[in-house]
Amino acid sequence: MGEYAVEACGLVRTFDDGTGVRGADLLVAPGEIHALVGLNGAGKSTLMRLLLGMLKPLDGTVTIAGRPLNHADWATVGHLIEYPLAYRELTCRQNLALNARLHRIPAARIGEMVESIISELRLAQYGDRRAGKLSLGNRQRLGLAAALQHESQLIVLDEPTNSLDPSGVILLREAIVRRAAAGAGVLVSSHHLDEVARIADRISVLNAGRIIGSLDPHGVDIERSFFALVRADEELAS
Repeated sequence: MGEYAVEACGLVRTFDDGTGVRGADLLVAPGEIHALVGLNGAGKSTLMRLLLGMLKPLDGTVTIAGRPLNHADWATVGHLIEYPLAYRELTCRQNLALNARLHRIPAARIGEMVESIISELRLAQYGDRRAGKLSLGNRQRLGLAAALQHESQLIVLDEPTNSLDPSGVILLREAIVRRAAAGAGVLVSSHHLDEVARIADRISVLNAGRIIGSLDPHGVDIERSFFALVRADEELAS
């Protein structure tokens, strides 16, 4: 594995409405939980899509585990961006088994892997329910299960607590910490500063498509520090 789970240098991707990402640099080390925070429209989802090759940058480079993006080993990457994707007519177990196959998990291991993540995220009672019949919260858990079930070197989660109840948030938090402890680099975006501060090793602030600074996860008033950074950046830009 390369020195960094993911490394982005000078990423640029803008849109006609003026939003996008402008010269973003980002590093996530193996075993690190790196949180990305920003206001709505700051560019968090765009940056994550660029890191995963879902969008093509106008400029800049991305490497995953030391490999250029077009040669990355996607079997070692888990992600959930914006909305959980699942085949509505398949059950939770069937969706997870298919996801495992797409990540080149040996057939002999798939059943055990699926049952393990179903247990970890407490989806057992919904395991044989079709994805289209799940509540929003349980659909989110299914998407997270798909992102977390294989042994990833890099995990990218965009607003992963969306639609989760408090128990689901705790389960996710514990699952992320376990995977980082096992050596995965984790990049997670969130609007919930207090929540990411519980688990993050680093917090980067994105504003108007640029990384404008960092926050101390152990700071006394992280929300005040966040808004101070954003206000100072906007005053410079005005």
